[in-house]
Amino acid sequence: MKVIVVKNQLEGGKIGFNLLKEAMENGAKTLGLATGSTPVEFYNQIINSDLDFTGMTSVNLDEYVGLDGSNDQSYRYFMNKHLFEEKPFKENFLPNGKAADLDAEVKHYDQIIAEHPIDWQILGIGQNGHIGFNEPGTPTDITTHVVDLEESTIKANARFFTSEADVPRQAISMGLASIMKSKNIVLMAYGKEKAEAVKGMIEGEVTIDLPASILQTRDNVTVIADEAAASLLK
Repeated sequence: MKVIVVKNQLEGGKIGFNLLKEAMENGAKTLGLATGSTPVEFYNQIINSDLDFTGMTSVNLDEYVGLDGSNDQSYRYFMNKHLFEEKPFKENFLPNGKAADLDAEVKHYDQIIAEHPIDWQILGIGQNGHIGFNEPGTPTDITTHVVDLEESTIKANARFFTSEADVPRQAISMGLASIMKSKNIVLMAYGKEKAEAVKGMIEGEVTIDLPASILQTRDNVTVIADEAAASLLK
């Protein structure tokens, strides 16, 4: 695991973009993408670049159950707004949060990942150490699955909704086993509220109680953290 400490999210976004550009120059064709506030500056760097994504495929980590792509809190809406409308891809995949049969959708998304192996995966990290929506206690061998979101995750995401009551209680998430199959992984973390999780991920024991700690077991992981998020690291 390589750790890069940056001054702020802007610097982190630029470094992430340079890593992506290098990966694409080396043949990366399928990107694993994330949502939330963490990757926004990274996506801005992409939008403002002259990189061509029309031959690229994206596979997103997750989607809320119960929201369709027209809902402004859905992750498909987020991706359209922050990236896809400005940088068209060959094809984009996200879980279908409105699927009538969630078990069938989970299997379908596993098949999508199998047919489009991820060359370069971007991740954020939750305050409780989740990656994707893989909450503490998630088995490391799990693939795409339906998640019951923890109260801490619901509270953290409530800032994007009118009220906490509006936050969906479930999501479809790429599993830890799916994430770990990615050829290269870049995790970004910003803000002091992420410091405990970042410390545990990098310096703690590998445990299902902090899902991101599984990244210690791979040497293809780069962590980009600002000084606040990295403040507890030795």
